[in-house]
Amino acid sequence: MSTIIIQKISKIMIPFIQLFGLYIIVHGPVSPGGGFQGGVIIGTSIILMVLIYGLPETQKAITHKLLNLMDSGGGMVYIIVGILGILAGGKFLEYLIIPAPFSLSPTDVSLAMVIIIGIAIGVHMVALVASLFFHMAERKHND
Repeated sequence: MSTIIIQKISKIMIPFIQLFGLYIIVHGPVSPGGGFQGGVIIGTSIILMVLIYGLPETQKAITHKLLNLMDSGGGMVYIIVGILGILAGGKFLEYLIIPAPFSLSPTDVSLAMVIIIGIAIGVHMVALVASLFFHMAERKHND
């Protein structure tokens, strides 16, 4: 385990790391980054939690069930957005063909779909990185 000083500092830093990862995900369409990069940043903050507080304590907050839900939910959102393009008469993940609701332009709909896809990929990556580390840590913990 770690010292009280490291625990207190990490308790302050982890939310900022996660906020930065969320920023990278949401600003993916207009700047370098996106769902993959932001998801990995948030996933590594979970790894930091395991390293600082230990595996059992972290798994009280972030369970395998939650990670499985995030993983499959991110994949489902990706597929649903992709199928919207097919249902509108285009190709998989073709955003510009999706009918614009209200008074939105096709470009607005396309940007919204890119952001939704980025968030879905980010959620998937958080679950993937955390699950991989959890499985490796459990294996080491049980040996």
